[in-house]
Amino acid sequence: MDIGKKRRLNKIFRKDGKAVIVPMDHGVTIGPVKGLVDMQQTIDKLIAGGADAIVIHKGIAGYVDTGNLGLIIHLSGSTKLGPDTNWKVKVCSVKQALRLGADGVSVHINVGSNQEPKMLEVMGEIADEASEYGVPLLAMMYPRGPNIKNEHAPELVKHAARLGAELGADIVKTNYTGSVESFREVVKGCPVPVIIAGGPKAKDDYGFLRMVYDAIQAGGAGVSIGRNVFQHQNPAGMVKALRAIVHEKATVEEALKLLGESG
Repeated sequence: MDIGKKRRLNKIFRKDGKAVIVPMDHGVTIGPVKGLVDMQQTIDKLIAGGADAIVIHKGIAGYVDTGNLGLIIHLSGSTKLGPDTNWKVKVCSVKQALRLGADGVSVHINVGSNQEPKMLEVMGEIADEASEYGVPLLAMMYPRGPNIKNEHAPELVKHAARLGAELGADIVKTNYTGSVESFREVVKGCPVPVIIAGGPKAKDDYGFLRMVYDAIQAGGAGVSIGRNVFQHQNPAGMVKALRAIVHEKATVEEALKLLGESG
């Protein structure tokens, strides 16, 4: 592996090969929602909780202090107001991300969408550029489109994850499939680390942390979870709970206790 890429990956993944990443790129898609109004305040809470890395867009990266967090610049964008929300277009280059001090870049591909071919073409170009500069590429790979009935279906998630690796991703983020057994198949079929998305805001902390615990038991390499962290009443405490499960092999009950103590 390129020494530059290795050093940058070490800013995102700890020595155990796992990572707690908090994406906060939602401002492009849905605007300044709760938790993203004051970005520096939220980032400070994530630093206090011990997050490994964050995902933000280039404009935000230009003025916030990310401390010791790994910095991943998101290169894809679309808005909920546009004609095709599932069509993610390129909004930043790898070179610009590097100028901002990025440790990695990320792209979002909706596998099965009407614009899938164009997104795959762009991802291929970004993967080549990232490889040239020694920059890790995180690919957010979701089964999502007019013919996708279940975005968490194991066979679809397995295909989406493998597609990300096939096109040059160093890390793949995708949906959890609902069980340890089925997600283990996703991990087995993907030759690069697989991390899970958080999805919509969870109904309760136990169910959310149980999903994370099960994903790690299945061989997942960590999490990239946004709203269930930055919209939580205690973002720093939730990061501590996630770290306990991902890095310290804590049980759900132990993580919940830690979250309560941090509240």
